[in-house]
Amino acid sequence: MSDETCPRDYQLNAQVGFNLRRANQRHVAIFQKHVDGLTPTQFAAMARVHELGPISQNRLGRLTAMDSATIKGVVERLLAKSLVALNPDPDDKRLRLVSLTAEGEALIGAATEQALAARMDTLAPLSEAEAVQLEALLAKLV
Repeated sequence: MSDETCPRDYQLNAQVGFNLRRANQRHVAIFQKHVDGLTPTQFAAMARVHELGPISQNRLGRLTAMDSATIKGVVERLLAKSLVALNPDPDDKRLRLVSLTAEGEALIGAATEQALAARMDTLAPLSEAEAVQLEALLAKLV
């Protein structure tokens, strides 16, 4: 490879993808310290079901930005913890709806408070205005 095809001025630490991944890794570590017993993806699925009520697994995946294999695994792990249930959709028997169990409903309240604390810790290095700006900019990227 010649010097023309391999720029020497490429700095990994200045690349958006690299920094987004590092920021996500930092947030996941903070989240795990605050939220007991749930991964960020499990929490996201439970929070969306809590927000919307019973929902098909496929739609839940779309609304939590998870592909079908990922949401299937997340739902299976939540089922194993007895935090969600799968029931037939009364309007379309081919679908099964994900809903929170009583145990899941009890957990999501505490987990939401913990997730909000994790959010605050993640954004702690920023001023309030910077945090608002960061979240607005990230929303524009997705």
